[in-house]
Amino acid sequence: MKIKSILPVCLFTLFFSTTQAQDKLIYKDASQPIDLRIKDLVSRLTLKEKVSLLGYNSQAVPRLGIPAYNWWNEALHGVARAGEATVFPQAIGMSATFNDVLLKQVATAISTEARAKYNLAIAQDRHVQYMGLTFWTPNINIFRDPRWGRGQETYGEDPFLTAQMGTAFVKGLQGNDPRYLKVSATAKHFAAHSGPEASRDTFDVAVDEKDLRETYLYAFHALVVNGGVESVMSAYNSINGMPNSVNKVLLTDILRKEWGFKGHVVTDCGALDDVFQTHKSLPNAVETAAAAIKAGINLDCSTILQDDVIEAINQKLLTKKEVDQSLSALLKTEFKLGFYDDPNANPYHSYGADNVHNDAHITLARKIAQQSMVLLKNDNNILPLNNSAYSSIMVVGPNSTSFDALVANYGGVSNHVVNFVEGITGAAGPGIRVAYDMGCDYKDTTHFGGIWAAGNANVTIAVMGLSPVLEGEAGDAFLSNNGGDKKDLSLPASEIAYMKQLRKSVHKPIILVITAGSDVDVDAVAPYADAIIFAWYPGEQGGNALADLVFGRISPSGHLPITFYKSIDNVPDYKSYHMKGRTYRYYDGPVQYPFGFGMSYTSFAYTLTSTFQPEYKPTDIINAKVLVENTGKMDGDEVVQAYITYPDIDRMPIKELKAFKRVSVTKSEKQSVDLKIPVSELQKWDLATHKWKIYPGIYKITFGSNSQDNKMSYTFVVK
Repeated sequence: MKIKSILPVCLFTLFFSTTQAQDKLIYKDASQPIDLRIKDLVSRLTLKEKVSLLGYNSQAVPRLGIPAYNWWNEALHGVARAGEATVFPQAIGMSATFNDVLLKQVATAISTEARAKYNLAIAQDRHVQYMGLTFWTPNINIFRDPRWGRGQETYGEDPFLTAQMGTAFVKGLQGNDPRYLKVSATAKHFAAHSGPEASRDTFDVAVDEKDLRETYLYAFHALVVNGGVESVMSAYNSINGMPNSVNKVLLTDILRKEWGFKGHVVTDCGALDDVFQTHKSLPNAVETAAAAIKAGINLDCSTILQDDVIEAINQKLLTKKEVDQSLSALLKTEFKLGFYDDPNANPYHSYGADNVHNDAHITLARKIAQQSMVLLKNDNNILPLNNSAYSSIMVVGPNSTSFDALVANYGGVSNHVVNFVEGITGAAGPGIRVAYDMGCDYKDTTHFGGIWAAGNANVTIAVMGLSPVLEGEAGDAFLSNNGGDKKDLSLPASEIAYMKQLRKSVHKPIILVITAGSDVDVDAVAPYADAIIFAWYPGEQGGNALADLVFGRISPSGHLPITFYKSIDNVPDYKSYHMKGRTYRYYDGPVQYPFGFGMSYTSFAYTLTSTFQPEYKPTDIINAKVLVENTGKMDGDEVVQAYITYPDIDRMPIKELKAFKRVSVTKSEKQSVDLKIPVSELQKWDLATHKWKIYPGIYKITFGSNSQDNKMSYTFVVK
């Protein structure tokens, strides 16, 4: 009797315990499909817990093993704001390499350091900002106007180059493991975001579909479709009256439905506050929270997606199902990073301190800095300097020892930064006299130093230019006179005055090195220098890389990823996002240096070895083989560039880069370069049908070393 009475209870207890044990395993069971694991985890969360996970600084849910996590991490050109890390050149400089293969190697090194630093932090139970695995990089906005202070963060003015470099960077960051992301990358800022900085929180971009699709969305599409980028960041601005962070057409219709994006969308920091506070598109935080989630936002980097989401549900502006859908995308990223799996199963779990800022990464930083620097002038082949011909060197200029001029904005820190004075001194060796003087500052146009000392040296190396406190992000570039942006192309007047005085007083060779992240008025100082190297912001190995070029250890091989205009008067109104008259694609006026320009210590000749078809169909691929011969006296790298000229139809670009390849060629030797251009890449947006269209007609492909160089060309027809 007693046995009979307790048997049902025992059976129920056994069933419940077994079911509960099995149920607990679902979201923690790595053998289960990821979507099933996410569904299971979401089902266990309360609404308050769900909402707490939608903010970038998400709190732990201990009862479910969900860790506290800060989603905000930076790695534009090295792990940033997170202690010791390798500092690579600023993004614009890395783009000047035109070397997507090398850039992927750099991104791989960055993600290795990121994983190692994360592992070290977690081992000490530190869940802090900038030590995570979700990186809000790369910046693939188009550098459409040289005034934009944050243009230095981009890969330049060309959509194709930006797409190629950005895709390589994303693949290097995210790794190639079939199960786990190494880190999560973020394509930002979506979309049409490139100044003005001072009004970015209120600015409304007026742009038609054609410019939007062909210029401003092109690289984002590539990173989603070809790069598999895990995250996209919405921008502060509005487009045609609609703030990006509540723009359903952008975030859902185009990004997710048309392009097939499967990752998560994060707002730029404070962007949702802007919707109702500065854009005033919606009346309050509650309606903004609802609109953001409905539009496709998953993660909020501001202050409103907390109680406001619950209130939006109470007001029936939002459903719990929509919150679940929004959260699920975030959890998917966490699952792909391995947050809920046995750490030992993750291939990146073993990374540690020896993976951070090691010799291999330092060598890589030096290599990409070498390839980034652009030789703009070299009168009488004054460079490279022959050590035996120069017994004394004077280094002058405010950026000669500047840390900022090396690491740029969104940069990291390192205990082995080599400035320009140190690099030159080390390369010259103890048998050559090297001296230094600051020379001038950024403001004083009358008081100078180092002039007499320069007159006593065999050669002077002057390091001038800008720094990220003169151009950069609003609030960070605190010496900018235009909210982070530039008003014009001018170098500081003090530097121009100093170069004049230096040239007047010193009758020996002067090598000018310019640091900047944008087009500057080189013409203003060019008459006072025998040679000019544009060094960008070259990272921690900038000093060594410069010395490698100056003393001829390697030949310069960087190429400009932007147009150097003659004057700011050549450029349309800064606030205009219409592409007419902008960049080499739509501007054919005078320039200082064209897009793609870069000199070398050697010379190259091209021979076309492939046979083109007279006609191509939209499904065809144009295959070109170019034989590059080094006709000079030094080994060097050449960047072969292929530009397309379109049929004479309204609003077609003047020309467009559609293929490029860097090749190393030993002196007197030849190397073959293969370039492939799918005819589908020639499509343009048709405003009448709101679709892509390949226009039939006569096209031309031109090969050269910059956008104005025509070493050879071929005309063909697209049917």
